[in-house]
Parts: sequence; C-alpha cells; structure tokens
Amino acid sequence: MSDRRLSQRDVQVARRRGTPREQTDDRKSLDIGVLNEHLGYFIRRLQVWVFQDFIRTLAPVEIRPAQYSVLVVIAANPGLSQSDLADRLGIERARLVRVLDKLERRGLTQRLASPTDRRSHALRLTREGQKILKRAAMLAALHEAKLIEKLGPEQRKSMLTLLKHFDR
Repeated sequence: MSDRRLSQRDVQVARRRGTPREQTDDRKSLDIGVLNEHLGYFIRRLQVWVFQDFIRTLAPVEIRPAQYSVLVVIAANPGLSQSDLADRLGIERARLVRVLDKLERRGLTQRLASPTDRRSHALRLTREGQKILKRAAMLAALHEAKLIEKLGPEQRKSMLTLLKHFDR
C-alpha cells in the first residue's frame, strides 16, 4: 500500500461501518417539548452523530477523535509543548497525558526534552505516526464527505463559519 492512498479494504471497512443502522423496532416518535427551541440540544445531537460516524470511519486505523486532533496539531506544530497542546485543544492536561501515553505506546508520537525549557516536553510524530496520520486524514475526508452529503456544501461552509466564532 502506498502512503498516499488508502487500501481498498480500509475504504470498504470505513464505508460499511459508516452505514447508519436502521431502526428495526416500532417505537413511537416522542415529543421533545421545549427542546425543539434549544440550540444546545441540537448541537449536542449533531456532536453525537459526528463522533459516532468519525469513530466508525477511523476504526481501520484505530484512532479516536481526541487522538486524531492531537496527531494533527502535533504534525502542524512539531516541537509543541504538552501544555500548549492541551490549551489549544481544550483538553484537561491529565487527560492529554493519557492520550499521549497511548500514542507513544503505539509508536506514533515522541516526547523529547524541550530545547528551551527543561520542565516541558517537545512533541513530535514518529515516522509511523506520520504514516498513520496520512491514512487517518484520508479516512477523515470520507467522514467529511458524509457531512457534506447530509448538510450540503453551502450549509457545511456556513456552519463552519458560525462555529469558528467559538474557537479561540
């Protein structure tokens, strides 16, 4: 397999896992009352759908959403400190340490002594981490394509523009 292309098996597994499960029981539709007017409720429902689909889609490379974010930001900022990474992604530092421990055990990241601050670590991807991230990014593109299919390209673009106001 080339580093630049997903294997056919990866694509097939991601597509198969990305297929929504059909509701097979005859449950009655419930009234959600005032929740129909709560933006937070629908943002949370969207988040659940997005995370479930993302987890299924990236299952072939065994990468979870937080791990993917960590790999992407480290790749874009080699030498980044754990503290800066936690701040940027809004991840509690203790939780970030656990994520980094898992990625390091898999041989995807390294924590090196910082050249500027002996109290911190400089983070970088290993060669294997770069390889896995390339595959994960291609799978993530399949996930994004599902979102575009569900929302339409213009609505997706509008949502990105609106939601970026909540990013630092």
